[in-house]
Amino acid sequence: MTRRVVITGLGVISPVGNNPTEFFSKLMAGHSGIKRLKADFVEQLSIRIGAQVEGFDPAAHFSKIQLSGIERFSQFALVAAEQAVQDAGLELSEAEQTRSGVCMGSCLGGASSLEDGYIETLQRNPPRVKPLSVLLSMNNAAASHLSIKYRLQGANITYATACSSSAIAVGEAYRQIKHGYADAMLAGGSEAMLTLGAMKAWEALRTLAQEDPHDAGASCKPFSKNRSGLVLGEGAAVLVLEDVERAVRRGAKIYAELVGYDCSSDASHITKPDSAGQTRTILNALREAQLQPQDIHYINAHGTATQAGDIEESKAIKQVFGAHAPRVPVSSTKSMHGHLMGATGAVEFMAAVLALHNQAIPPTINLHEPDPECDLDYVPNQGRSNVRLDTVMSNSFAFGGSNAVLIAKRFNG
Repeated sequence: MTRRVVITGLGVISPVGNNPTEFFSKLMAGHSGIKRLKADFVEQLSIRIGAQVEGFDPAAHFSKIQLSGIERFSQFALVAAEQAVQDAGLELSEAEQTRSGVCMGSCLGGASSLEDGYIETLQRNPPRVKPLSVLLSMNNAAASHLSIKYRLQGANITYATACSSSAIAVGEAYRQIKHGYADAMLAGGSEAMLTLGAMKAWEALRTLAQEDPHDAGASCKPFSKNRSGLVLGEGAAVLVLEDVERAVRRGAKIYAELVGYDCSSDASHITKPDSAGQTRTILNALREAQLQPQDIHYINAHGTATQAGDIEESKAIKQVFGAHAPRVPVSSTKSMHGHLMGATGAVEFMAAVLALHNQAIPPTINLHEPDPECDLDYVPNQGRSNVRLDTVMSNSFAFGGSNAVLIAKRFNG
């Protein structure tokens, strides 16, 4: 069985907006959510910038009792999902709930609770941790909360594949519907790892961007000659995916049709990206979508602003698209919302879907002098409106060599 899958609802909590409209509007305006971190541990860091979610008040969404058992990353997921479900007008009968599920991605899950547990264990005598520490910190907490809230009794799966986690979550949710295991899915990812421990670990890896001396918001510079690394962020994105017949029957608003997906492994190095693996993943996604490279009108790049990553991704795009590559707009929205780790694939796919929906392409900001080895159209510094987009692609390439590519096109009935 193979069925068509459409996107009917969107929800997002991010450093550049806490709903899809605000999120995309700020991306188009080139608004940076990267700032000096506001946290009591900042003085212990040598790199003090990050992309934090602002204007998010947990007390506006959850009771005090609920908050005792719901970690920050799960809070993000629940609020993003509520937006998506309301946007889709999704109502499920008891029978339909048994054929609906959740796929989410997260790298660290409840990072704050995990870190607090270690601090209490190592610094208190006798050691004592919160009774709910396991339930707060487990990676599948967000997906489980969504399943419980909406009574979704189909697959409940959490993927942890570093930066590609939520892209794979969306892709595997798509497969659940495409191959007949489900009729509707909530899919996305959530991350909240702006903690002292996580930040120190990334500092030690030496992949974090240096703060721009003139403007902290300009610190992430994908494809730029003077790029210095990635900027950690936090947030969540959740999409409602449905079987097309169900969506059309109930008169749902349809943002796009999800037509292509592939995931694969470089199988070569734990941190160094490999354009050959990325090329293979893009080609496989195109093959599933029954599209040619020239059919792609916009690519939301993985574009982390690391030295090797940007070059390898550019190589992969050129390998796949050949002579057409310079004519395909490519942008890295990480320049604005930072790297949301386990949530980033879903956030960026949502940016691509919104680009398709709005017929507008968000920019790569902070790109004033491109790296000579990055010689594509990266939509530098200013978004493009009133463009013709029929098909968009989103790339996610992770540590561990885990690659994922998603393709969406305009829904034509």
